[in-house]
Amino acid sequence: MTSPTQVLGACPHDCPDTCSLVTTVQDGKAVKLQGNPAHPHTAGVLCTKVSRYIERNDHAERLLQPLKRVGPKGSGRFEPVSWDAALSDIAERLNVLSRNNSSESILPYSYAGTMGLVQGESMDRRFFHKMGASLLDRTICSTAGGEALSFTLGGKVGMRVQFFADAKLILIWGSNSIASNLHFWRHAQAAKRAGAKLVCIDPRRTETADKCDEHIALLPGTDAALAFALIHELIVNDWLDHDYIERHTLGWEPLRERALQWPPARAAAVCGVPEAQIVALARAYGTSRPAAIRLNYGMQRVRGGGNAARAIACLPALVGAWRERAGGLLLSSSGQFPMDRAALQRPDLLAGRRPRTINMSTIGDALLDTVNPVRALVVYNSNPVAVAPESGKVVAGFAREDLFTVVLEQFQTDTADYADYVLPATTQLEHWDIHTSYGHTDVLLNRPALAPRGEARSNAWVFRELARRMGFDEPCFSDDDETLCRSAFAPGTIDVEELQAQGFSSLKLPDAPFAEGGFPTPSGRCEFFSARLAAQGQDGLPDHLPNYEPAGSSTEFPLAMISPPARNFLNSSFVNVRSLRAIEGEPLLEIHEADAAARGIVDGAMVRVFNRRGEHRCRAEVSRRARPGVVHGLGIWWRKLGVDGTNVNQLTSQRLTDIGRGPTFYDCLVEVAPDA
Repeated sequence: MTSPTQVLGACPHDCPDTCSLVTTVQDGKAVKLQGNPAHPHTAGVLCTKVSRYIERNDHAERLLQPLKRVGPKGSGRFEPVSWDAALSDIAERLNVLSRNNSSESILPYSYAGTMGLVQGESMDRRFFHKMGASLLDRTICSTAGGEALSFTLGGKVGMRVQFFADAKLILIWGSNSIASNLHFWRHAQAAKRAGAKLVCIDPRRTETADKCDEHIALLPGTDAALAFALIHELIVNDWLDHDYIERHTLGWEPLRERALQWPPARAAAVCGVPEAQIVALARAYGTSRPAAIRLNYGMQRVRGGGNAARAIACLPALVGAWRERAGGLLLSSSGQFPMDRAALQRPDLLAGRRPRTINMSTIGDALLDTVNPVRALVVYNSNPVAVAPESGKVVAGFAREDLFTVVLEQFQTDTADYADYVLPATTQLEHWDIHTSYGHTDVLLNRPALAPRGEARSNAWVFRELARRMGFDEPCFSDDDETLCRSAFAPGTIDVEELQAQGFSSLKLPDAPFAEGGFPTPSGRCEFFSARLAAQGQDGLPDHLPNYEPAGSSTEFPLAMISPPARNFLNSSFVNVRSLRAIEGEPLLEIHEADAAARGIVDGAMVRVFNRRGEHRCRAEVSRRARPGVVHGLGIWWRKLGVDGTNVNQLTSQRLTDIGRGPTFYDCLVEVAPDA
């Protein structure tokens, strides 16, 4: 038996915490995984999900060799094949499309199965750019809120997460931080112990809401109305920083005029919350110093999500919260990293071509398009059959016998069942990568702790090999994974020696970046009015846009459904980890006791959840977490693990947000009935 060694790495998952990891290895096996105690943000702590990562890595169902389909699409019937045979056939079939001037009929589909810059957005992008394949608009999570911040603050920028500990008021808006942002929650708890008030704004009474001083259970899609009522009260009570507004904002007068149309009584009626609660929240925000907002992406997954994020992002400038390091707002910090995406992705390989762009949030419609069909699909770092909206259409598209589909995966997911080839992918313990974060401002390096299991190979390796077989001879296709790590940032922008020595390196940033303005907008100010949006034909000011399917607007489908993640899953990545699935049990629909009683539904009963897009059967939980008129389809379960081979995305629509072309998962009306 050899002595144990420790290897520094990074959590790859779609979470703002981006933890630094320490893996203990002995005799070629990972025997312990822990948070890095030397990393101030991680502080030695991991969430329940990632603490089980060794179980996931060593899972008996890991894909360990390339597979070729031998049964009908969706049947999951495959036979082993060699890497050489698989890659040669894939390359030939893609080359045929390229030779026939059909490169745009080839589509990559990927997202945040890993957040790594190497395994997520480097050699793959080079490969598809060189080929001239269709571009993918990667919208499925955050583009509405991200673009909203760009138009208001100049990018995905904000306060630094550690300074929430010094705030006197924290609004946790659209975030179940205990489940999805655990390390921010540590700072919020420190603030609370020091006397700060914590307010949770969320349709669902989450675990986070339970631990806050107050919960505001607004209806889905009404966040902008609440923000405007807060601005109204800031105006009429003169809780404004007039100096900051004058020197560091743009468009105050028209914003003021619009906000005065939103007295608390109007917003209360729209949001479905007591007027007095809105008035009290406005007073707290207007009179507490410093006040901080932790905004998250759940609230922007509705028709007006971008406008809502813009309205909320206006608040800190109105009260001068940006003057202090513990004041302001944080949605995402990812815009603060000096990444060299051009070096990683090499868009110059397009050589002047301008391929079409396909929105990943409407992949169902795209795969059923017979006018400009997708003929080949390469899926990696994603499970679209489970996670994309209106999944009845997604399944129909993937089931096309004329669609050539390649899936790079670690497990036989719903999507892998529809592949022609499944290629076994490495896990985070088995490859190099480099990571930024959207919740803090440290760069992390991931070193491989283990040799790949079986014949698993990294994403970058697969695209290098495909490029070679397709005759792509540019030197950039020879870059190995370590070289790709080194090219992620321009020279001199990060401390490479520090990164290599300790596994992380902190960006050198001011404590209060906008204390004296200096926003990265065209004007250098916080832009309440955006000339860029106005030039696109949109309202230059934020506004409240009702949902496509507003709560209470339909007698046929009277319940609004949101589909937040189950606490122990992260999208669909951990659904097959048995210890976590045992905690979650089975797909659930949370429903308020009044809504359940009106439908003859008892706790634990099987129910049908349905609308015109489809039907999903699951077990009902009569729960205090649901408010009247709103149900929660907890996700995202693999479809094959559902009672009838569906999940909540059978019910969601492909309609897009006002800004950012994002999905509207939480803009969905349903009816619920006992399962006969």
